[in-house]
Amino acid sequence: MSIELDIPLSRGAKIRVVGVGGGGGNAVNSMIDKGLIGVDFVAINTDLQALERNRASTKLQIGRSLTRGLGAGADPSVGFRAVEENREDIAQSLQGTDMVFITAGMGGGTGTGGAPMVANIARSVGALVVGIVTKPFNSEGKKRSLQADDGIEELRKHVDTLIVIPNQKVLEVVDRRTSVAEAFAVVDRVLHNAAKGISEIITVPGLINVDFADVRRVMREMGDALMGTGSSTGENRAAEAANAAISSPLLEGVSIAGAQGILINISGSNAMTMWEVDEATSIIHDAAGEDAEIIQGVVVDDSL
Repeated sequence: MSIELDIPLSRGAKIRVVGVGGGGGNAVNSMIDKGLIGVDFVAINTDLQALERNRASTKLQIGRSLTRGLGAGADPSVGFRAVEENREDIAQSLQGTDMVFITAGMGGGTGTGGAPMVANIARSVGALVVGIVTKPFNSEGKKRSLQADDGIEELRKHVDTLIVIPNQKVLEVVDRRTSVAEAFAVVDRVLHNAAKGISEIITVPGLINVDFADVRRVMREMGDALMGTGSSTGENRAAEAANAAISSPLLEGVSIAGAQGILINISGSNAMTMWEVDEATSIIHDAAGEDAEIIQGVVVDDSL
């Protein structure tokens, strides 16, 4: 028997991606440009000019009386107070949301000081909160790095799951001729891949679908998380992609052995076989250990 259903892209869960500060706003624009679907976008900033250039459907200027629209001046305390000034506006914009991704570039003012408070607000409205943030390049200086560490430590208190992308590690996947603009574009692509990899499991109908309740069970109050991606073509593509994902430079040499829960998003063309799906999943499961809970989504993408 063959049954065909017209399934809407949104399968019930309301997901929002919230970019806080300049880095977060850039990440949101990048995700919009790359066509991330099934989510709504919110941009929050003290910098009015940057906010006007943002393409999010919802844009919130915070700290008007505090900064007069001129940004936080790389001072996290200003970012914190700006969010507090507009706490009710932010809460209103997140009402009814099941899952919130908070993205920010840590080390500056608005993102560093504001992202933890936005996460706190998101949890207060009942959302599952996932932080996806970056640490600055070494070249950005020690002060910015220390501010980033402090901000990440504070953010950790208010999210269910936290993914930290060290910008410096991105240099391992680009060559020496890569421009500054291109390097930051790579960073934005990594943030996009992190949000897409998780949200697509929920929002895009696939060969193996995952309920939001399953994702929430794995990610609720899980703390720090690691992200790896891998792709390959050819005869051994499944094994090569899986091995690349668990040995990604972004894992900073940390093994996934002993992981309590793993979300796996496998995407491929119509030529992808069930044997390949099983092979890729088995490689990751074996690396993590038998106690890891695996939540797996499989999506057919004819562009691959």
